[in-house]
Formats: sequence, structure tokens, C-alpha cells
Amino acid sequence: MSPLVHGFDPPERFVAGTVGEPGARTFFLQARSGARVTSVGLEKQQVAVLAERIDELLDEVMSSEDNTTLIPAVAPLDLDDNGPLEQPIEEEFRAGTMTLAWEPQTQRVVIEVFPYTEAAVVSPEQLDEDLEEPEPDEVFVVRITAGAARAFVKRAATVVEAGRPSCPFCGNPIDPDGHLCVRANGFKRRDP
Repeated sequence: MSPLVHGFDPPERFVAGTVGEPGARTFFLQARSGARVTSVGLEKQQVAVLAERIDELLDEVMSSEDNTTLIPAVAPLDLDDNGPLEQPIEEEFRAGTMTLAWEPQTQRVVIEVFPYTEAAVVSPEQLDEDLEEPEPDEVFVVRITAGAARAFVKRAATVVEAGRPSCPFCGNPIDPDGHLCVRANGFKRRDP
């Protein structure tokens, strides 16, 4: 049986966003075309890595000798999207594996997001085994222009950074009520 494909080529809107307070946020990828909205839940690190890899992919395409496509170096201002996620947010699935590609024929970035499954998790003892990748039940596929991809990267970086501030000593997040810093021997610093 072939998987259910949530495809957007191209979406009217493709963004990363959150719901909740810093420290307890839930992250989403969301695409919209007309009245159709698809939301996929994922981890903060997945958003950060996806944005980083999209940026690297576009930089590689820009520097490629056979590149005939105009790739913006930064996000075009007219593509900035700082709006909230579309409501209601109904998570289709939780993201597991993601793939990223450049499609030269259509000059689009292709992002595929597959659901997380326990069957896809490989233990260290299984690394040398020939394992069959399970067929996914559904997949989220988005094809966006280079400009829209740069705008996605810009917003994703803002969303990831909007969380709790980092401790200048240990780098761990600081909760509103403070935190025990391991670099300060577990003692809380007091404000003077």
C-alpha cells in the first residue's frame, strides 16, 4: 500500500512555529495551500538542523559551476512571515526522518518528512545488519522556491532562538525561576 502524501508544490505558506511557553514549547512544520493546512510535530533540534541544512544546500547550489538559477543569498524581504501558525493546529504525525534535495528542473528545494516509528530506530548492535526500512504510512512533501527556502531558514532561526535564554557559563537554558549551574558548583547566583 502506498503512503498517504501530504503534498504542497508550492505551498502558499510554509513555516516553522511553536505553541506554548518557552521551556514547554511544541514545534511544528506547517504548510498551507488555500483552505488545506497540514501540521507536523517535531523537536526543536530538528527545526534547527533542517534550517541549517537548507541554508547549506542553497549555498552549494549557488557556488555550483553549472548553476543557472538565481539563488538569493539572504531571505527576500517580501517573503518575511512572522505570523502565528494557522489555527486549528492538528498534528498529522510526529516527524522522524527528513530528506532534503534540490530539484534543478523545477528549481525548487524538496523537503520530505516521514513519521517517527519505533521500527525505524536502530540499536548499536544492529548497525552491521541489513535491515529493511519500514514503508511509511504517510509523508509530508513540500517543494519551495529558493527565496521561500531562505525565508523559512530566517523564520526557523528566530523561532528556535525565541526560547529560554542560555546560561553564559554552562550553556544550559535558564528557567524563569533560575537554574542550578554546574559550572558554578551547583550554586544559584543571586542578583545584587
